[in-house]
Order: sequence, then C-alpha cells, then structure tokens
Amino acid sequence: MKKIQILGTGCAKCNDLAANAKEAAQALGEDVELEKVTNLNDIMKYGVMTTPGLVIDGKVVSQGKVLKPDQIKKLIRP
Repeated sequence: MKKIQILGTGCAKCNDLAANAKEAAQALGEDVELEKVTNLNDIMKYGVMTTPGLVIDGKVVSQGKVLKPDQIKKLIRP
C-alpha cells in the first residue's frame, strides 16, 4: 500500500490536491493511505517551504502546486 501525504494547513489548494490525489489513486485502483499533514513543524521536517506539498512513500514529489489527477497518476505509478 502506498502512503500519500498532503502537506498544508488546510487551505483550499491543499484540499483540492487531496481530492485530486484520492481521485488519481482510485482511477489506478491503488490501495493508498491518504494523510493530511497540517502541523507546520511536521511540514518543515520535509523541507517544504511552499504548500501544498505532495509526498508519496516518504518522498516529496511536488510543492507549491495543485497537480491534476493525471499528473499524480504518473507519480503514483511511474
């Protein structure tokens, strides 16, 4: 199971990215754990300075952008 984390304080962009990540995983039929990380100290541990951030299996793959589901699919299953 892949772990997808959305780094952000809960803003509209963060929520949009979370929804797009969920949609991408469902479209691929992937079993994923989706977690929203909202604590600023936890976000800083990833080195993300611009939210929203997207982390897949512990690796930061995007920051400061709301990726579309098709873009996220390529990151889930390269």
